[in-house]
Amino acid sequence: MTIKKHIPNLITLLNLFCGLIATMFAVSGHLMFAVYFVLLGIFFDFFDGFFARLLNVSGELGKQLDSLADVVTSGVVPGIILFQLIQKEPFYTASPGDLMDGSGIKIVPLAFVGLVFSLASAYRLAKFNIDTRQTSSFIGLPTPAATLVVLSLPLILATGNEWSHEIITNKWFLVMLTLMLSYLMHAEIPLFALKFKDYTWKNNKIKFTFLGLSVLLLVGLQFVAIPLIIILYVLFSILENRSKK
Repeated sequence: MTIKKHIPNLITLLNLFCGLIATMFAVSGHLMFAVYFVLLGIFFDFFDGFFARLLNVSGELGKQLDSLADVVTSGVVPGIILFQLIQKEPFYTASPGDLMDGSGIKIVPLAFVGLVFSLASAYRLAKFNIDTRQTSSFIGLPTPAATLVVLSLPLILATGNEWSHEIITNKWFLVMLTLMLSYLMHAEIPLFALKFKDYTWKNNKIKFTFLGLSVLLLVGLQFVAIPLIIILYVLFSILENRSKK
């Protein structure tokens, strides 16, 4: 076996490595570091498939390994982040000594709802591997897209204003967001993939409009734009489905 056949799998393992590091940061309450490593993992997740196609070395092993890595990076870590955010007194308020012996840590039972996201992600990734309908588009919200919504929460808290802080720290909002994202990952809603057979306006006007609005939202609202972009993605996909019919 030539070295090039191992390159995509090595990149996938880098995704998993980032997910493992992010898990440790998320458990200890360092949510921003967890977010950075998940984003890095998603970056590697994109390029493992890119290099697999480029080198023409796609295979079943790489497909399964990719899903296993994504379960950690885009499943376990976001679930822990949601768990931490739902906590009335998150772990990141405790000192390292407290984390070692468990003192000063108050577990809110409702926070375990956040882990539903992890379960939903794992189930979707397993279903995606055997679903032959999702070759050129998606059925249900892709796991990385749902993960980006979760990752945006600590980023908004770090840079957002008072009203966004009040919304994101509301435990019932976080519970509803967890359940909604978990549902959307399994909803029988066809969603377009950002793949272009050509670049004509006639055949891609919905995708181009979506990308243009996404850029405007990011420039104007920064991290607050991320959840709005995902909502737009679902709405534009529904619009495209109706236009095809």
